[in-house]
Amino acid sequence: MTREKEGGRREAGENGDMDGGPVRVGLIGCGYISERYLTNAPLFPAFEIVACADAVPERAAKRAGEYGVPAVVTVDELLADPEIEVVLNLTTPEAHAPIGQAALAAGKSVYSEKPLAIALADGARLVETARAGGLRLGAAPDTFLGGGLQTCRALLDDGAIGEPVAATAFMLNHGHEGWHPQPDFYYQAGGGPLFDMGPYYLTALVSLLGPVRRVTGSARITFPERTIHSAPRAGERIAVEVPTHLAAVLDFASGAIATLVTSFDVWVSETPDLEIYGAHGTLSLPDPNTFGGPVLVRGGSDDTWRDVPITRPFTDNSRGLGLADLAAALRTGRPHRTNGDLAYHVLEIMHAVEAASRENRHVEIASSCERPDPITL
Repeated sequence: MTREKEGGRREAGENGDMDGGPVRVGLIGCGYISERYLTNAPLFPAFEIVACADAVPERAAKRAGEYGVPAVVTVDELLADPEIEVVLNLTTPEAHAPIGQAALAAGKSVYSEKPLAIALADGARLVETARAGGLRLGAAPDTFLGGGLQTCRALLDDGAIGEPVAATAFMLNHGHEGWHPQPDFYYQAGGGPLFDMGPYYLTALVSLLGPVRRVTGSARITFPERTIHSAPRAGERIAVEVPTHLAAVLDFASGAIATLVTSFDVWVSETPDLEIYGAHGTLSLPDPNTFGGPVLVRGGSDDTWRDVPITRPFTDNSRGLGLADLAAALRTGRPHRTNGDLAYHVLEIMHAVEAASRENRHVEIASSCERPDPITL
């Protein structure tokens, strides 16, 4: 990643002279998250969003008008368009697998919002279909490619804290019903603090420490119902179908042990987002739902924390970076970093945490993945 962009940003991938020009992308799912992808798209020359579709046609038309997307089509028309090379799947989680599978069947590569799928079998099928068809499969989150976590990767690779021994990760809040106009999803299958926010923390940890070999955990539904406090449905009660407080222990193949706690049941906390403990010191990492810092290091004999300058690009909100990396890889032939193996491994870990709680045991993780290549200067 070497080519400077305006404002100190850099392009995502070796795409300064990509044969074939920008990868042509069709966007399916024009809800809230599509605004950020469409806003950021001009920052990434590796791809161009040329069409959008949604189950609600008016929603697709609105987004196309706001962001100058050339075509508004049905989902079937988008999948049948031979000019579209990659489908950007921004549908809600229950549609990730069927839309992704349909796109792969149509000969398109796919980049999906997280999680890769809800059911583990559906995630495995996506990976197998993409591999069999020689297609690219990628999935969010791409925050681990941001300047903050990539600076952490460089520090670990350079031995700044010695061999990683352990890690902690905490995502603690009191849910979405206090502010979100439609919070139902967060308490249904595919939601909850683990499936909603866990991918950010787990993807960061796996990208830094490598794959996980087994997990155990505990999970509970603390409040069977939640009351919406935001307009337009204030006062309405919604049922909670998924665990809202989960605590897990992750054993990595490298030998490191991590503690992960995700909760929608905590009002106030002062826990760190992410920390990694090494043989010679501690690394304090930024919020893995962001792209920047801060990054702090403290050695075993140090009296204070040292604020480490961010040495890698993409520190602003850069959602779309993973899609750009996939697009550049598609043109150059190199592996892409936000790949299906990584996304499926994270999905299996999340299912294993819930299974461990139900079954009172450790759960071995069957899948594995490579640590994605770092972004180098």
